[in-house]
Amino acid sequence: MQETVWSHRAPAVDVGALLLRLSDVGTPCAPHVLTRLRVEAADDDGTILEVAARLTPAQRAGLAPLPSPLPAAPAIMNAFRALDLTGPDRALLFAVSVVLADDLEPLLAFDGRDATEVGRSVIGDLVELRAGRIRLADRRLATWIADGTPASEVTAVHERLHRVFHARGRTTEAAWHRARASLHADASVAAILVGAAREESEAGRSDRALLLAREAAAHAAGAVLDEARQVAGAAAVAGGYAGEAIGWLAPLMTDGAERFRLRGLAGFLIAQAHLHGSVPSIDPATIRPRSDTDEDWYALARAAALAAPLCAERGDRRGMRRWADVLHESAARVGVERSLGDPTVALSWMLLGEPDAPEARGTGPVTGVLLRALTAAVEGRVDEGIRLLAHGAALSAEVDPLVEGFERSPLVSAYRAVAHALLLFWRGDVSTARDRLIAAAQSHPIAVPFSGLGVVLARRLDLAVLGRVGPVAAALTAALPPPRRVDVLLDRAIERFLAGDFTGAAESSRLWRESGEPGPALAVPALEEIGGAEASDGAGPTIGPPEMREVRSLLHGIAAVPEARWTVERSVIADASRGIRSPFLRARVEAMLGVRCAVAGDDADAGAHLRAASRLFEVCGARAWQIATDRRLDRLGGVPASALDPLAASRAAWAPYLTSRELEVAMRAAAGSSNRDIAQDLAISVRTVEVHLGRAFTKLGVRSRVELTVRAHRIGRML
Repeated sequence: MQETVWSHRAPAVDVGALLLRLSDVGTPCAPHVLTRLRVEAADDDGTILEVAARLTPAQRAGLAPLPSPLPAAPAIMNAFRALDLTGPDRALLFAVSVVLADDLEPLLAFDGRDATEVGRSVIGDLVELRAGRIRLADRRLATWIADGTPASEVTAVHERLHRVFHARGRTTEAAWHRARASLHADASVAAILVGAAREESEAGRSDRALLLAREAAAHAAGAVLDEARQVAGAAAVAGGYAGEAIGWLAPLMTDGAERFRLRGLAGFLIAQAHLHGSVPSIDPATIRPRSDTDEDWYALARAAALAAPLCAERGDRRGMRRWADVLHESAARVGVERSLGDPTVALSWMLLGEPDAPEARGTGPVTGVLLRALTAAVEGRVDEGIRLLAHGAALSAEVDPLVEGFERSPLVSAYRAVAHALLLFWRGDVSTARDRLIAAAQSHPIAVPFSGLGVVLARRLDLAVLGRVGPVAAALTAALPPPRRVDVLLDRAIERFLAGDFTGAAESSRLWRESGEPGPALAVPALEEIGGAEASDGAGPTIGPPEMREVRSLLHGIAAVPEARWTVERSVIADASRGIRSPFLRARVEAMLGVRCAVAGDDADAGAHLRAASRLFEVCGARAWQIATDRRLDRLGGVPASALDPLAASRAAWAPYLTSRELEVAMRAAAGSSNRDIAQDLAISVRTVEVHLGRAFTKLGVRSRVELTVRAHRIGRML
């Protein structure tokens, strides 16, 4: 309940291990929810596990705030079972747990003792007294004391606190305690609490704002109730609580007064997009203000300005255009085309990958810092984009018309954190990007920005470093609302590729391509090492720095170049790779050059390329890729034939280039079957076998069965 004065950051522990334990018992938690739980539960694992079991799925996923105080889990009640308090001590302890702020003086006035006397009393060890502040030494005490305090005493404490704060002219606190003491709706406090909630929300204190707005709604009616719902919904959205936001804003959309409905529309659209994966399709005619009030038209402009990039994040070009039209009309009515309309449209077109996107820039953290950083990065100036995001805190203090009043909210901070990690990955700082994202995931709702980009990014960075999806990324994945999805098939392909299962990697990669190459709008490095040349024209995301597109082209070129042209093309590709600045991307090219050289029988060049790749992977922190590369280096020295399945690997490698019949014929020929045996097995003529085999020879760049067999075994040795 109290405002945080001293740090509530939980001690450093193995967060991953705790996330795994929660998942194993069927109560998975989003990482930032676990951080809050650790603070509220005094970092006691037993308490955390018991409390998590009593939370709703929405609360564990971060879609709704944690209850305050926490549920009365047995671990909490047992922790204080020996505690025996007198009436005054119990009343003071309860008062400390329910006040909005932790100022010591009002609580001493409430209790009647001075600080020295309180410190020497039974509860002296239960509270922390410092610099005129007081708070619970163990936040679990809030649950224990609330569970054991009868309703009559609760009312009495709040009434006394109301008088204390009223006497000091502290209107918000006085109204809060009067509301909590009242057994009936008290309209006189509702407006005060709504105003205070709005101020807290605009200051970036979303949880505090939601707390106040909730209490206001319990006492309000009519227009004040509409306003309380709107403020509560906005605060919930800013905190990342999409499920909570819908609970407040949905009634407003159907029954609220127009001005509050319009002010709540932006939050409603954001929450719906996160929960259901798409921005609601709303007929613009049904939301146009019926009045000429500038405030109403500006509220509509804000909602449309947020809806347009939300659609763009999800690749919804039609929806983006529809909301952009609403934005154009409403922004023109109130004269905010340049400050709100132009930057928002520029952001939307950039997220859709439009090469001729307008160059308008706004102010503040989103239309200012974020838009400039992403634009610089996709134009190839990744370092500039990273600097903007890392040092743009001063600019974030500016008003941003798109997120006005919420510049310091957890959700906006999450957008910045995800973008920063993405640009670090684009630059090739793999381990740094992963560390930054894991840290951000423990304090911000990073699953929300850019339609789940943070989750995809966390998984892909884990694969690059660990070779598997780690517990933080797995927890983020589990916390996504059901309609949302991440490209699990591609992640599985990468994991299998790094583990040496080329056949399984090729199968997962093929299924991913056939499903339309799902992925976020902003490109995250994928697995171009597997797949035919036609994959370069696939539907995968292309919004990224030019270097990523160049590397994708080089990797496909290595796979597709005919054997007859390999020597010449290898030199051209190797020269081109030297200009790649990202060590991670260049290492990918070097590694694939090494594999192709080994398949061609050029072990010396293969070793040189693979050693270069290993060093580059080590530099950028992509440990799993380094291990996979070193494994291939070891194979250059020879691997026992019994340890390999060359035909399985070559089948997967050749599948993108041969028809199914050509592939079957080639595989049987590589296994040693005669043309007659192949014809009999496949129920075709010997002449047809010869035709298919000849076509396979041409496509694979070999001239005989012997070369085909040698090639198959080389592929098996390397893949």
